[in-house]
Amino acid sequence: MATVPPHVAESAGWIRGVVAQLHRRLRQVDNAESLTPSQSAVLHRLHREGPATQGELAAAERVRQQSMAATLSALDALGFLSRTRDPADGRRTVIALTDLGTKTVRGIRQHRDEWLAHALAAELSAEELETVRAALPLLQRIAQH
Repeated sequence: MATVPPHVAESAGWIRGVVAQLHRRLRQVDNAESLTPSQSAVLHRLHREGPATQGELAAAERVRQQSMAATLSALDALGFLSRTRDPADGRRTVIALTDLGTKTVRGIRQHRDEWLAHALAAELSAEELETVRAALPLLQRIAQH
C-alpha cells in the first residue's frame, strides 16, 4: 500500500472512531434490554439478505456453528424465526423471519432513525446538517470501495 499523508491517516482514524461510536450508540437505542448484539445482527441480516441456513449465517457473522445455534435458539424462543426444509436439499434447514421478526426489525430501524433524527435536529445547525448531508455520498463511495 502507498504511504498516505499524515493528515489523511489522522482523518481515517477519526472517521473510524466516530463511526464505531455512532454504531455503539445506535445499538444501545434499539431493544438493548431484550436482544443481544449477536441476535440483533442475525435479525437484520435475515431481513436484509433473506432466508439462510445456520451454516451460512455462522459464516456471514464469523462465528462458530455452536454460537450461531445458541443465537438462533434464543430468537426462536422469542418467535422471530421460522425453519423449513430446503426444497432443493431436504437435509438442509432454511431459516427465515416470521412476521413478528420482520415487525421487530422494522421497529428497531424506526427507533434508531427517530433517535438519530432527534439528535441531528438537537445538535446541529441547518448549515452543519447540510455539511453532513453533503459528506454522505462521499462516505458511501468509500464504504463501497
